Amino acid sequence: MTTAPPAKSPLSGITVLALEQAIAAPLCTRHLADLGARVIKVEQPGTGDASRHYDGVVRGLAAHFVWLNHGKQSAALDLTEPSDRNVFTRLLERADVLVSNLAPGALDRLGLNPDTLAERYPRLIIVDISGYGRGGPLDHKRAYDLLVQAEAGSCAITGLPGQPAKSGIPVADIGTALYAYSSVLAALYERERTGRGAVIPVAMLDVAAEMMGSSLNQVLHGGGEPQPVGMGSPIVAPYGAYPTADGQTAVLGTTSDREWRRLTKDLLERPDLAEDPRYARNEDRVRHRAELDRIVGEWCAQRDLAEIQRRADQAGIGNARLNGVTDLAEHEQLKSRGRWREVGSEVGPVPALLPPALATGWPVLSGRVPALGEHTDAIKAEIKDLHNKRGRRSRYPSTRSNTAARPWPPPMHIVSRP
Repeated sequence: MTTAPPAKSPLSGITVLALEQAIAAPLCTRHLADLGARVIKVEQPGTGDASRHYDGVVRGLAAHFVWLNHGKQSAALDLTEPSDRNVFTRLLERADVLVSNLAPGALDRLGLNPDTLAERYPRLIIVDISGYGRGGPLDHKRAYDLLVQAEAGSCAITGLPGQPAKSGIPVADIGTALYAYSSVLAALYERERTGRGAVIPVAMLDVAAEMMGSSLNQVLHGGGEPQPVGMGSPIVAPYGAYPTADGQTAVLGTTSDREWRRLTKDLLERPDLAEDPRYARNEDRVRHRAELDRIVGEWCAQRDLAEIQRRADQAGIGNARLNGVTDLAEHEQLKSRGRWREVGSEVGPVPALLPPALATGWPVLSGRVPALGEHTDAIKAEIKDLHNKRGRRSRYPSTRSNTAARPWPPPMHIVSRP
């Protein structure tokens, strides 16, 4: 009996250089590493990515860094120092993708202007992540998730009236990472057809503005400034969080007129509400949000969460329990579906979630969280060896594919999935 060869990762053979910090670029490149790309994280010697030092909660390592950087190599290179800059240049000559989210103007000061790099390396895919994009009155400003959420109006529609709030999830950073990630995949596909790379600027403000789409449409079409409604939704009602008799919080509501009728007749057993013309359409119910929240809230306050969820499921009404982060860490849905794995680190194995999107049959690569500069010497030796064997010739003027097999020095193990 023959044994089938192991599945090949979809990005096997792709090399990504990352000039990155914090969240947006590191999450983009970690997803590329999850799919088999070789990601070389270039860090400043001595300090490295600032997120390494946010805390030490993961047995001395920072929670942010562990989340965002497993599966990568770390090369500590000072790009202002000639010998390290030469190593980086040699890496550029062999790279498929460069991802950067350095401070405004940093790439230009390093002589790494994206348009100039595109001329020099025409097959290179260059992702330039910034806060506000190039040009315009804000292009010089530093941008962090909170700042972009504030500029984009996100905080104004989160929280309660007069009490704006930042989303607990860094949505501007994460949204930017996912747009950058998907753009890299599209650019790799285009390069297979055209032989050319791409320059992809991604501005966090543009991403946050896209996410504000329905609220923007309200303003653009005369609907007035949207108001935050806490755990509710400004566009549908009733829909929110309601305390239960056993000290829990049920989250439920309606998203259509049909669901409203099911909620009133089958769940609340209040057919009179279904027939009340004041609540006939969603627009009417939004105007009467407070009284509907009171009605649903009083009903929930008389029942335990388990009964509410059982009856809501029977009535075809979407529902959930308001959980904390500890509840998520212990969530049975994640456990039962095998969503957890372990990745290596300098302090031993640490838990990590599997990538959210994987095709059936793709292997899951669980690489280490790299120590600062852990792979510097190996990468420098690799570059020296390649230089000695092949000379200084860059492969970019050629029409050959950039996906020729290249070594992936650190050991990886494949996690089987259910």
